[in-house]
Amino acid sequence: MKRLMFSVIVLILLGFSLLANADVSLPAIIGDNMVLQKSAEVPIWGKADAGEKVTVSIGDQRAVTTADSNGKWMVKLSLLEAGGSFDVNIVGNNTITLSNVLVGEVWVCSGQSNMQWAVKSSLNAEQEIAEAKYPKLRLFSVKRVVADEPLKDTEGSWVECSPETIEWFSAAGYFFGRKLHQELDVPVGLIHTSWGGTPAESWTSKPTLESDLQLKPILNRWANLMEKYPEAKKQYDERLAQWEKDAQKAKEAGEKEPAKPWAPVGPDHPNKPAGLYNGMIAPVVPYGIAGAIWYQGESNAGRAYEYRKLFPAMIADWRRNWGQGDFTFLFVQLANFMKIDPQPVECAWAELREAQLMTLMLPETGMAVTIDIGEANNIHPKNKQDVGNRLALAALAETYGLDVPYSGPIYDSMMVQDNKIRLSFKYANEGLTAKDGELKGFAIADQDMKFVWAKAVIDGSEVVVWSPKISRPVAVRYGWANNPQCNLYNTFGLPASPFRTDSLPGITAGK
Repeated sequence: MKRLMFSVIVLILLGFSLLANADVSLPAIIGDNMVLQKSAEVPIWGKADAGEKVTVSIGDQRAVTTADSNGKWMVKLSLLEAGGSFDVNIVGNNTITLSNVLVGEVWVCSGQSNMQWAVKSSLNAEQEIAEAKYPKLRLFSVKRVVADEPLKDTEGSWVECSPETIEWFSAAGYFFGRKLHQELDVPVGLIHTSWGGTPAESWTSKPTLESDLQLKPILNRWANLMEKYPEAKKQYDERLAQWEKDAQKAKEAGEKEPAKPWAPVGPDHPNKPAGLYNGMIAPVVPYGIAGAIWYQGESNAGRAYEYRKLFPAMIADWRRNWGQGDFTFLFVQLANFMKIDPQPVECAWAELREAQLMTLMLPETGMAVTIDIGEANNIHPKNKQDVGNRLALAALAETYGLDVPYSGPIYDSMMVQDNKIRLSFKYANEGLTAKDGELKGFAIADQDMKFVWAKAVIDGSEVVVWSPKISRPVAVRYGWANNPQCNLYNTFGLPASPFRTDSLPGITAGK
């Protein structure tokens, strides 16, 4: 009995000893091969025992803190020069040494399938992969996870960019990062976190969605969908069971297998509002970053008017939660897609592009126009090189202050002159040009607001638009179609954004 009591006491004391000497641990985003953002305040954080002293050092930088009552700790380093490689030492009751760490520029790459689109599926994939030898360009891919609450960690690791690691990485992200690396001659880190087919509300935190009356319908729609899910799941299971029988019969008869039924949207679906913010953004906050690039919008096109509010709210949400001020946020405007319409039409994709254009009103934002590099029959255009390079031009100009052209013409104002309308543009001081012949893509209307194709000519940095069918014009549209035939550029070879001068309610208003 005494021996048993002694053993119990020893185990209890050993347990207290282990609790008192808990190992310092780090989230996955902080690890070997990482790039730390060149900044005066670079956060490094993790877990330890409550009250445990933690020391973090890199080069001549050293910071000391104490874990709080929940075991959380964070220090901020001052890393003002790009370079490396370095070792980072984290010392508590144990010691962690991170190796091959660089200091440079870090960007988040997020969105839906066009951001997820891999280098291996892009133009000139074989050559691009073979030439992807950039040891100071580092890649981190966040595991795709849907979560009910913000996660503290993810799965993933930093790797050097090489032919062996680039194949499945985001093509748009890679070409963007490569351009920055080449132009700035500093290390670049890319954090890729995307999921195909997902809407912007999935990437927005729940408190932001709940706090805005204009965004609450998003949560209401989801709640209604989840209320109907049990019955939908029951019916799906019945259809699936029948399909399995039919598929087996078809196989035995040597016939084509019938189409498999689609599963209903359930509580763990990636379209869940805030689900991807919780699972794929929160785990990397507040890692030090220079900015973010965003390639998304297709899944919100049917609710383009709602996107006018949702997209800026998501950007503000990220900035607020990151706590690093108004970091640069660059995004890709939807490319041309679907059939060519013979006459001017109302369409959701044009309205979504307009919502994206309107988002430029937020500070420190930039937009890559891709209206000229889409594919009519492919929602995933393979030319991700131009996408990445155009995003990089915006970063080089807006974030890093380089004197480079970074935007195509953006509509500024109009003036009616008899039976014509004269249009003025931003980013057109050096002049405008029509690619491959006469200007195309302009439509004009009088007071009945029935648009007809128009003639247009360039006059210096302005465009004059008219039609013999319209004697008293009031409005002009350009590139206003799913797949517009339009060819206005500035002299730097950057395409003009589609636009309209009217404000008629669109077909997605109220949806």
